[in-house]
Amino acid sequence: MTRRLSISTVPVPRWLESRVLSGAAARTRHLAEPPPGSGLRAVPGDPGLPVVGHGLEWMRYGPRFERARVTRYGPVSWMKAFGIRMAVVGGADATQAVLTNKDKAFSQSGWNLFFDPFFRRGLLLLDDEHLQHRRIMQQAFTRPRLAAYAEVAGQVARAGLAGLPARFAVHPLMGRLTLEIGSQVFMGSAPGTNEPVLRAFKAAVDGTTALARFPVPGGKWQAGLRGRRMLEEHFRAGLPGKRNSAGSDLFSVLASARDEDGQRFTDTEVVDHMIFLMVAALDTSATTVTAAMYHLARRPEWQERARAESVALGPAPDIDGLDRLTTLDLVVKESLRLVAPVPTFVRRTVRDVDLTGYHLPAGTTTVVMPAANHYDPAYWREPDAFDPDRFAEPRREDQAHRFAFVPFGGGAHKCIGMVLGFLEVKTILHELLLRHRWRLPEGYRMRWDWSNTPFPAGGLPVHLDPIT
Repeated sequence: MTRRLSISTVPVPRWLESRVLSGAAARTRHLAEPPPGSGLRAVPGDPGLPVVGHGLEWMRYGPRFERARVTRYGPVSWMKAFGIRMAVVGGADATQAVLTNKDKAFSQSGWNLFFDPFFRRGLLLLDDEHLQHRRIMQQAFTRPRLAAYAEVAGQVARAGLAGLPARFAVHPLMGRLTLEIGSQVFMGSAPGTNEPVLRAFKAAVDGTTALARFPVPGGKWQAGLRGRRMLEEHFRAGLPGKRNSAGSDLFSVLASARDEDGQRFTDTEVVDHMIFLMVAALDTSATTVTAAMYHLARRPEWQERARAESVALGPAPDIDGLDRLTTLDLVVKESLRLVAPVPTFVRRTVRDVDLTGYHLPAGTTTVVMPAANHYDPAYWREPDAFDPDRFAEPRREDQAHRFAFVPFGGGAHKCIGMVLGFLEVKTILHELLLRHRWRLPEGYRMRWDWSNTPFPAGGLPVHLDPIT
């Protein structure tokens, strides 16, 4: 039996509402008592089910579960998920405190819970070395570099979208397309030559969600470790040639990039950064394209508005042309708001912390939930509705608070590749708009799976009608 929660337009089972909102099956407890006389509040919450905690509800309901936690407990609460006790954070003020990290109390080591040992030492995971590494890596994301990447992405997208069937599942196809774009933009590979490497990436990504986190024969963890070893071998073998190359692919740029003091990455650092950058770029772009296509299919007036701009611009636009696709800007931002491709940001406290009046003890895994901000009615009018004009002048609802809209994180660790990702998504959508109109099967409703990066159950089937 289901009923509708006030925080969502999607039916939620009564047992979930009971456990998360009413507290009927979960008595509120406190994470830790604050120091006497501190004036801080204890963090409220509950552990959930034995062993798995609230992990299963979180994986199944994603943003709806996160919003329910904030409604039940407030902006800072605690729970258990898969044996880990963690603080969960929603709301713009608490998010800002964690992500800006002014007191250096939140360490990036929280990510190790998910990423070690598959994606260690990526830029997102660094603390003390982060600024130096970011300064070097920024040489790979200058405007001229981005223009070169966008040109390659356009070529791959046009080839990959040619000859689409009249009906297909969007997400699997976009996953393959973004993998091919990544292999050529990031590694400079010839088309279709990196299938073993891409399989290794997939195995490593899947390894991060293994429930048995030790090398069981035939398990995801063991396959992920093999994938990581293969990726290391692949990039190390190619590194000498990239060091001496004048290539425009990201691997070549990182291998030769230096900061203003002449510092450059070691071989191991280049390998670690390449592995992490690839995984950070691939699933997120496929998810965002899929979400945008779903909403454009449901709202054909927005599809036609975006198509008119694409037709006026014409095929094979450069980076300046992509910037002029303002309707797609709005559509992509609204898609990112509704389905954040990175559904959590993870930190770990290195000492006791005053988080907006709540006491977090040292060593607390702290998870920021973007959806709690992206659907907050304090900042967004009718937050469940697809309304791209909320990002346009004069409304600019995203400017109500700096951390109301955080699809790429915030603070010093904000995603360094967000502009490249935006260009890739706009390129794919632009090429689709020039070729096809698309629509959903009769009666279709999207259901997102949140067990890793979000993906649609069933892949999102669409029907294509060619543009004549």
